[in-house]
Amino acid sequence: MTTTTISILIAFAAYLIMMIGVGVWSSKKTTGADDYFLGGRGLSGPVAALSAQASDMSGWLLMGLPGSVYALGTGQAWIAIGLGLGTIANWLIIAKPLRSYTIVANNSMTLPEFFGNRYHDKKKVLLGTSSVIIVIFFLVYTASALASGGKLFNSVFGLDYHLALLIGAFVILAYTFLGGFLAVCTTDFIQGTMMLIALLVVPIVAWGYVSGEFGSLLTSSGVEPSSFLSLTHNGDHQITAIEVISNIGWGLGYCGMPHILVRFMAIKNEKELKKSSVIAIVWVVISLSLAVFIGLVGRAFLLPTILGETAGAASAESVFIEMIKKVFLDMLPLAFIGGVFLCGILAAIMSTADSQLLVCSSAVSADIYKDIINPDASDKKVLTIGRITTVVIAVLAIFIAWNPDSSVMALVSDAWAGLGAAFGPLVVMSLFWKRTNLPGAVAGLVSGAATVIVWDYLPLIGGQTIYAATGLYSLVVGFVISLACIVIVSLVTKEPEQSIYDEFEAYKNYQEK
Repeated sequence: MTTTTISILIAFAAYLIMMIGVGVWSSKKTTGADDYFLGGRGLSGPVAALSAQASDMSGWLLMGLPGSVYALGTGQAWIAIGLGLGTIANWLIIAKPLRSYTIVANNSMTLPEFFGNRYHDKKKVLLGTSSVIIVIFFLVYTASALASGGKLFNSVFGLDYHLALLIGAFVILAYTFLGGFLAVCTTDFIQGTMMLIALLVVPIVAWGYVSGEFGSLLTSSGVEPSSFLSLTHNGDHQITAIEVISNIGWGLGYCGMPHILVRFMAIKNEKELKKSSVIAIVWVVISLSLAVFIGLVGRAFLLPTILGETAGAASAESVFIEMIKKVFLDMLPLAFIGGVFLCGILAAIMSTADSQLLVCSSAVSADIYKDIINPDASDKKVLTIGRITTVVIAVLAIFIAWNPDSSVMALVSDAWAGLGAAFGPLVVMSLFWKRTNLPGAVAGLVSGAATVIVWDYLPLIGGQTIYAATGLYSLVVGFVISLACIVIVSLVTKEPEQSIYDEFEAYKNYQEK
């Protein structure tokens, strides 16, 4: 084992031990289900902001997006533009109303519980349906994060992908199992900071090496600079309207992401919420811009290697890892620093996987077990079921991610579409249209999730899926169909009872305090 490898291992070991230490510390403050799933609604502004954004972006920010830009050019930045706009809208439009309404609606701890309380769903149809949707799509989402971790350890240490997958999953599972929501948010704050530092330093250093001959290096890498650097091109062709709509459409998913929305619900007070909004928006604009920059600079900086094309080279999704290795790991004094920056990628992966595990756990233990199967279950019993569920979900996600050729971008895309189309329209209508009723809510949930499954997975057009045949992102279609179903079904069925209207007015008044 070389000295460089030892230095990197020390950095990784220190980081992973610190994360587990946070889990142990948090476990002492986690005495019940409310603490485990929502942290007692006591998050500070900075922790809520960085936790929300770190859990949102995941390994996708440092692997999936840079890899797409590296392979196809600046045209892939439309995804970043859509996500940036979606983040801003989520914090400025959704955060405050959602926090207020979940408090008024019987202090709801989870998104499914909020839906049930909002529509006075005595038969718990909404609770059960939304919980099942969460488990299905978050399994895929968690698998994407674990696949990112496997690729990271495989690329850096040459470990077998499957062994690497198991190591990353074990550490994430350990601190999530121990400390719950508080551990997840605290580690996400640390991880969000590390991600931003890595994003700031590495591409700027790499740019210093190639800035004087950037154009000629791009040409040498097999791309035409004028098209590679243009928002109007996507790979080897002029970008189409459908591609732009699909990429910007990623932003629609934000208002339906349970692992992000739960941060809004957990913020301490309105003052901290305003602080969180500013920090989160600044963080996401800087991070997305630098992730695109990594893909562009990496295309020139890594020559003569061309990822995904040069024999034996890593895939394009490893561009940031390869840049760190080339900048820092060839020089022994900088090897430990390089290891820290590689931990930034690991941080991005872990910050999402832990949140997804916790949301799945809450959906099963709090929403399905406590609220449907065993309403008389003690708080301790719910907490135990939650921790067991965390382990089971992690095992299933490992199974999904077991294929080393799994695409991080594809897995994230599918999960993001399913959650965004199912929950996004219902969250918006629940907060801003009091006429929405229970049948409309159920119709929106089912139609949004079903549209994504049909669009992305069933070969209905000449042996192809509808997505493959049209190129239109399923989230855009699912969001529109779900929204239409909510409105139409709500209008043609009985309007909500007066008590629901009264609660809606109470929530509006609560916001104005």
